[in-house]
Amino acid sequence: MVMLGKKFDKEIEEIKEKEPGKKTKREKSLFREYFELIAETAVFVFFVMTYVVQAFQIPTGSMEPTLLVGDFLLVNKFIYARPQNAVEAFILPSKKLERKDIVVFKWPRDLSKDFVKRVIALEGEKVEIKDKEVFINDQPLEERYKVHNDSQIFQKGNFYQYDDVIRDNYGPVVVPPGHVFVMGDNRDNSLDSRYWSFLPTSYIKGRPWLIYFSYEAEKDAYQKNGVKDKFRKFFRFVFKTRWKRMLKIIF
Repeated sequence: MVMLGKKFDKEIEEIKEKEPGKKTKREKSLFREYFELIAETAVFVFFVMTYVVQAFQIPTGSMEPTLLVGDFLLVNKFIYARPQNAVEAFILPSKKLERKDIVVFKWPRDLSKDFVKRVIALEGEKVEIKDKEVFINDQPLEERYKVHNDSQIFQKGNFYQYDDVIRDNYGPVVVPPGHVFVMGDNRDNSLDSRYWSFLPTSYIKGRPWLIYFSYEAEKDAYQKNGVKDKFRKFFRFVFKTRWKRMLKIIF
């Protein structure tokens, strides 16, 4: 009995000696699991934000009422890419660029800036604006999305201002190969192809597809960077959320 008791005590001591080692091993394993999870998540997010989606904020009212100042968008960057194989086409489906698509692109006059407009005319098409109405290949274009906030129509006359006239009367011009003609939905307040010509399709970064956050931002607030302006932006960001626009799909 004494020998059995000593043997039992010895086994208990051996188990106790092994337990600290097991705990340390488990701690190392748990730390490694968390590290691998964080690393994999970071790689996935980097891949998605680089090749699949991009976050974009609407700074001006040129696309009102479709997109408002203070809308935060997710842009599908892969939508117009050409898939290299069937698997890629299944995972990341793409589509052909079409008229009336809303696109985010690098502004031809400053490639460091991103603009968002709507495609109005495709390559090879004739586009003309007559008294604010758009014609494609001599046919009027139906545009339920556009707005005109200025009833005045500028035309050529004794007093000729080119920038004023082309807002309401433009062309006709033919869109060259590899380009599109884009315009803002807020037609009387949009810096678009009427003023800086055609957009190369290679400058298109993607298509907005979801509003993930929105708040009542002041117009041209992005140009105001004073202390009071920053406080006002923060207040509106927190307390002026547009809940009804959250998770809205963009068409």
